[in-house]
Amino acid sequence: MFVTLFMLPLAIFAQTQPILEGDFTQGSLVRGKLDTGAKVFLNDKAIKVSKKGHFVFGFGRDAALTQTLSWQLADETKQQTLQITLSKREYKIDKITGVSQKYVSPATEVLERIRKENSAIANARAVFTNSIDFTQDFILPAEGRISGVYGSQRYFNGEPRRPHFGLDIANITGTPVIAPAAGIVRLAHDDMYYSGGTLILDHGFGVSSTFIHLSKIHVQEGEKIEQGKLIAEIGATGRVTGPHLDWRINWFRERLDPALLVTLPQ
Repeated sequence: MFVTLFMLPLAIFAQTQPILEGDFTQGSLVRGKLDTGAKVFLNDKAIKVSKKGHFVFGFGRDAALTQTLSWQLADETKQQTLQITLSKREYKIDKITGVSQKYVSPATEVLERIRKENSAIANARAVFTNSIDFTQDFILPAEGRISGVYGSQRYFNGEPRRPHFGLDIANITGTPVIAPAAGIVRLAHDDMYYSGGTLILDHGFGVSSTFIHLSKIHVQEGEKIEQGKLIAEIGATGRVTGPHLDWRINWFRERLDPALLVTLPQ
């Protein structure tokens, strides 16, 4: 669940101020609401606003700690501004051994395959949809033990790799994976080199969920999915050392922390 960080009485909000929900920290997704017709800018870059005044933005793993949110109401000529100070996060280091060498240093002949798969993932995440499914309260997409967290730096067989950008949920192969929020399936691929069975669900306005290492996918590209629907099953496909779900959240290219959207099991 989001924690409301900036909320004014409704009568005031209707005139001047946005309602913002989310954590002001690195890796956070922030959802907002303003009057119909308002314009919104993050660090002077325009953000899409729905017909009902909903908008959303996110801060990456290493985002600058000072951010500027500006808005202009439909009946005004001047912008108002809110200076946002993010809290800095510390990330854990994971050292993983036993990973097949072909995943640590892929052979030359598979590099073109990896490039094409990365392009397909980027294209799926770049889609803009007017849906506001991102306004739902997200739920965990699977049951299991939290085995990996966002932002951690991983070493495979002693070699440093890029930070981990997902929330790992470990469980046996075949464990159900459900939609954490409603959306449209933008990518459904049974066997990508790194991520194995891969599924991307578009929640609207650039917000998407990615689910990887799946053993089975139950939905098709273009299909509209409701929250809680069975979409896939946990697996051990791609670069893994055991069966688990790696769930990721993006706002376009910004990689965000899914754990900030849900209540984790104790």
